[in-house]
Amino acid sequence: MKLKKVFLAVALVAICVIGALSENSDGLLLVANKGDCTLAIINPATGERLAAVPEDGVTGHEVVAAADGREAFVPIYGNSGVGKPGADGSLIRAIDLKTRSVIGTLDFGRGVRPHCAVIGPKNHLLYVTTELENSISVIDPKTFKRISTIPTGQRESHMLAISSDGKTGYTANVGPGTVSVLDLEKNVVRKIIPISKTTQRIAISPDDKWVFTADQTQPQLAVIDTANNAVAQWIELPGVGYGTAVTPDGRWLVVAMSGISQVGIVDLQTRKIAHLLAVPKTPQEVLIRPDGAVAYVSCSASALVTVIDLKKFTVEKPIPAGKGADGLAWATTK
Repeated sequence: MKLKKVFLAVALVAICVIGALSENSDGLLLVANKGDCTLAIINPATGERLAAVPEDGVTGHEVVAAADGREAFVPIYGNSGVGKPGADGSLIRAIDLKTRSVIGTLDFGRGVRPHCAVIGPKNHLLYVTTELENSISVIDPKTFKRISTIPTGQRESHMLAISSDGKTGYTANVGPGTVSVLDLEKNVVRKIIPISKTTQRIAISPDDKWVFTADQTQPQLAVIDTANNAVAQWIELPGVGYGTAVTPDGRWLVVAMSGISQVGIVDLQTRKIAHLLAVPKTPQEVLIRPDGAVAYVSCSASALVTVIDLKKFTVEKPIPAGKGADGLAWATTK
């Protein structure tokens, strides 16, 4: 009888483990490795790198998955940083996540430094910042052709966030230190919000009430009230912020601080750091798993993706990604 109980207990544990892995594996983790010009395709349940797909060109910094999870889109930015001299990328690669190969290329015909890519939450169109055109390019992912452009009214429009209804876009304009508020239906600029001398990265809360962007001159985050499109508050940080992401329940804001190699977890009820975690060198981008239980943080100089348990607020075993790990995306496979 005791032996049967042991077998039953082992079986139950096995079922629980398999169930947990299955829940966590309903997607693929995608990492743009700007150091080796590849897209890493990773099984997030095991941490196994399934493939490193060559982008066949200069560096792609960011990646986004199509709404159906079958393809990924990698804008080929170039080999320099924002506002710095270097090669000006002119391409976007479409990558089949099943065959793990490049299946299409959009060529802008000239250097535009395409960077951040976002899928519209309602129309499922592909929005890409085209930095040297001071615009957002709108692309039909089915035909893989540009169908329109939206001016941002500012230079170095580097990153983009879109409201959940798909009607409003927000760009972080690095050099000018501003945020452009865009009407994505009328393709016009609604407002330009001054932030600081230089700003970086941008995120929006799930309820669309708040937009966050990091001051690059001081350790603080701007909190923009989208009701009046103005900075409502500043969140103090122990280091200069970079990539940010909000959990699906709107409770936590995860902030990468590259200079001090730490990640802060901000309680959005108090607007203060509640947890501070040490991570590998140069944390860059933050991605929250759709269930809100895990945050992934790319660590560029370490070629790793840090895994953070958002229930325990602990750093788990990192995932090897590739040289210069930067942009992150989740491709739903279920």
